[in-house]
Amino acid sequence: MTKQPSAPKAKVNGPVFGMTPEVTALADELARQQALPVAWVRQQLSGARRLARVPQLVLPPPVSVPKNWRAYRERFIEPRRIEAGVQFWQTHSNALSRAEQTYGVPAEMIVGVIGVETFYGQHMGNYRVLDALTTLTLDFPAAHPRAAERQAFFKSELGHFLVQLRQHTRSGNTTPINGSFAGAMGWPQFMPSSINKFAVDFDGDGTIDLRNSPVDAIGSVANYFKAFGWQTGMPTHYPVRFDETRLDKPTLLAPDIVPSFSVSSFLAKGALLDGEAVQHAGPLALVEVFNGDDAPSYVAGTENFYVVTRYNWSSYYALAVIELGQAVKAAKER
Repeated sequence: MTKQPSAPKAKVNGPVFGMTPEVTALADELARQQALPVAWVRQQLSGARRLARVPQLVLPPPVSVPKNWRAYRERFIEPRRIEAGVQFWQTHSNALSRAEQTYGVPAEMIVGVIGVETFYGQHMGNYRVLDALTTLTLDFPAAHPRAAERQAFFKSELGHFLVQLRQHTRSGNTTPINGSFAGAMGWPQFMPSSINKFAVDFDGDGTIDLRNSPVDAIGSVANYFKAFGWQTGMPTHYPVRFDETRLDKPTLLAPDIVPSFSVSSFLAKGALLDGEAVQHAGPLALVEVFNGDDAPSYVAGTENFYVVTRYNWSSYYALAVIELGQAVKAAKER
């Protein structure tokens, strides 16, 4: 077994919300939606703590800060994380092979996700999830460009989490449930709704536990990818070059990372592909990542690349997962 990381002490840095009219109204709404006892939900939310820093953490970075794929990549594809990934793969090789056979998702993709998300269980977050989600529901920053949409998302996640917390406490477990500042939990950093939809009991012990069972995490990540349409055997992306004389980059970039162009259409707009990419059967997307003040980098993303971005809606994230998994696989085979 992989050594279980010790549970970090939860961050507590604010007053309780208290039984205010706002808290009572929220509690009553969520209790009704989730079929939970009203008094119990009121007790939980009124006792949740307002985490002053959390609303700032969900704001997007200032537009004055240029995106830099190379700098982002260096945070994840680095020797310590690769070494930890090799150890994780060796320890859980049977579970990874079983996940690959069951769901058709390569082991290196699962290893890449868990490595990027939590450094193989070392960084699972030390915010009390109840505090974080209550704060983001009641104090979401109005300055966020999608404030209403995101606040509604966190409110929904709080409802799902309360159901899980009820089950947790009724089983006699008094250990606080910790996670990220946004409420993501466990080895794979699933949000509460994702736990409901995609988490699986992959170790067969009768319970789903993404915080203490890396094997459950392995199966759950694979199930998540499969549920979003992972196609076994399809590459995530291909190298791409350009014929500048006929390049229609604005049209190629218009759909963002959604695969929208057949190979023939992709080529007709000035993209150049080599080898197996020319024979690719599905649609492609031109994926652009910035390198600070240097020229951007590009790849031709497939439907499987898009699946990786359903875990985190970022091309930079997807490339980091893919390249970390590849680096760990190469190191393991050396």
